[in-house]
Amino acid sequence: MNNDYREINSAIFYEEQRFRQKWLWVMIIGLNIFQICIWGYGIIQQFVFDKPFGNKPMSDLGLIITSSLVILFTLLILVLFYYIQLITEVRYDGLYIKFFPLHWSYRRIPLESVIQYEIRKYKPIREYGGYGIRYSIKYGKAYNVSGNQGLHLEFDTGKRLLIGTQKPDELYQAIKKILR
Repeated sequence: MNNDYREINSAIFYEEQRFRQKWLWVMIIGLNIFQICIWGYGIIQQFVFDKPFGNKPMSDLGLIITSSLVILFTLLILVLFYYIQLITEVRYDGLYIKFFPLHWSYRRIPLESVIQYEIRKYKPIREYGGYGIRYSIKYGKAYNVSGNQGLHLEFDTGKRLLIGTQKPDELYQAIKKILR
């Protein structure tokens, strides 16, 4: 591999972010505990005390299958939120975003079509409806996992993009270096 290729594809900015808000984890873990308690209670009531669970009780097999699927689903959400990460890279040939495990490969955002960019504070819930990969008619698309600062890009097509960051100054300087 020659040095030109390595220089073009090497990252001049790299950031990895995860969902680490305490309130989010309290909600997710609370949901898991609640689901396990409700469905566990139903299984105990129906199997141990031989009393049907609910107004329109399921068969024993239906209760086992349904409760297993609900508990598995909520545990999978817990695992998913633990492993989700937003990876942002600035390379000489563009801005790269990967929202793993939802994106298995990087999404390249060409910087040639950027007409304006700035670091700004934003309100994730009010402006975008929360965290994650979000869309807003007024504000455009957003990739964010925590905090309230991001790089806001406007493109010559009229589209807008916000990328949440915990390193706003470093990200801004990396973009500035590319767009000189």
